[in-house]
Amino acid sequence: MSSLIQATPIFLLVLGVMIFIHEAGHFLVAKWLGIRVEVFSLGFGKRLFGFKRGDTDYRISLLPLGGYVKMAGDNIAEDRAGAPDEFLSHSKWHRFLVAIAGPVANILTAIAIPFIASMISYSEPAYLRKPATVGLVDPKAAGARAGIQPGDLIVKIDGVEVPTWYDFALREKLYPGRTIVVTVDRAGQTLDITATLDASLGADPVGSLGVRADTPGAYAVVFAVEAGMPAALAGLKPGDAIVSVDDFEVGSDLFGLIKRINEKPGQDVALVIRRGSETLNLSAKTVVGQDGLGRLGFRPDLAGVEMITTPLGPRDALVYAVDQNVKFLQITGAAIGQIFAGQRAASSALSGPIGILDIVDQAAKQGVGPVFDLMGLLSLNLGIFNLLPIPVLDGGLIFMLFLEWLLGLFGLQLSLNAKEKMINVGLVLIVLLMGFVFYHDIRKRLVGQSPAETPPAVTQPANANEGK
Repeated sequence: MSSLIQATPIFLLVLGVMIFIHEAGHFLVAKWLGIRVEVFSLGFGKRLFGFKRGDTDYRISLLPLGGYVKMAGDNIAEDRAGAPDEFLSHSKWHRFLVAIAGPVANILTAIAIPFIASMISYSEPAYLRKPATVGLVDPKAAGARAGIQPGDLIVKIDGVEVPTWYDFALREKLYPGRTIVVTVDRAGQTLDITATLDASLGADPVGSLGVRADTPGAYAVVFAVEAGMPAALAGLKPGDAIVSVDDFEVGSDLFGLIKRINEKPGQDVALVIRRGSETLNLSAKTVVGQDGLGRLGFRPDLAGVEMITTPLGPRDALVYAVDQNVKFLQITGAAIGQIFAGQRAASSALSGPIGILDIVDQAAKQGVGPVFDLMGLLSLNLGIFNLLPIPVLDGGLIFMLFLEWLLGLFGLQLSLNAKEKMINVGLVLIVLLMGFVFYHDIRKRLVGQSPAETPPAVTQPANANEGK
């Protein structure tokens, strides 16, 4: 909990930037079209402070979970003077441009962040862009139980092609605890293998086959250490290279490392680590996790992996940035499809402020780069969410404009009463959705559960966190 409190300023900064970009989109297009903007607010509710310039009051308001741009004459329930600078005095086309400008600003930001970052400093494990040829199989995980073998080329997951390890890493997370068909190429023969994926423990379970690429020259290191847990008390630090656990030489075998710790709940474990030029012998007694397995409270990762570090040119950077966002949308769409198909609980795919705070906390611990990556994903989410056809959202206004245009083709009008009812329904839906995500955020993260510890997919796509 203390780490979440420490991450709150970063959370507010990240959220504030995303909200500012969204509202700036509305504001700039409205001003460009000659619409008078009365209020530009970051936050809702009571005005805390701000300044007025021209017709606009720029303010910071009490509740930081959103923002708004108040334009003259934009409320259908209020009397209007009919002045040319009022929102409703403008054409449907102008109102559409104002409505869509906020989501577009967020989507462009989501593309701009990886675009700029990849031209400044691009770093990625080389194997992620290679075919998903299995190098290591966790002997106690789903892949081994199903019969997946080293040397198998994973071609599809649940009928969806996964041409690279990166695609595989994204796709396998969608199926925690589910039985799916994994298509592999084994020595030129195509096999459909039925596998029930493992589900990581924690607030938001993700699926894992327990397979990863062969990475010659790689070795296990400590990625993060949980305060107050045995690993921290024993003196383990991020960046330590793990040479052995008891009599097991770790090398790059994260599965073997985790297996040895799992097998000793409540028992002492001897660790040999390398820290710089020093070799240290540490001992720690594991705690018993919710699954009955031993845990030390650290997150392993691989170092020494071949990396691609050449900054990208503008064309390649743009392709990369668009590709990242498209893949994320595809995965998000697949997860939403699973919700409607009854294959996934909505609570596992939706996060509210507490859940986002937790994600920001994890990103902040990894450095500035992951925080910017997260800003891009949040910006994309904000833009797409606001395009949903729910009144009170931008997509709801666009939907009503479309409905007005369609009815106008037949000489009909959308009545004021109908608009008010649609807005009221939209408001109720948003309130219910907010209540839903708040409730599940609290239930998942504050009632005796701890978030799943999952290394970043871009550095270790296989599930390398079971049972530290």
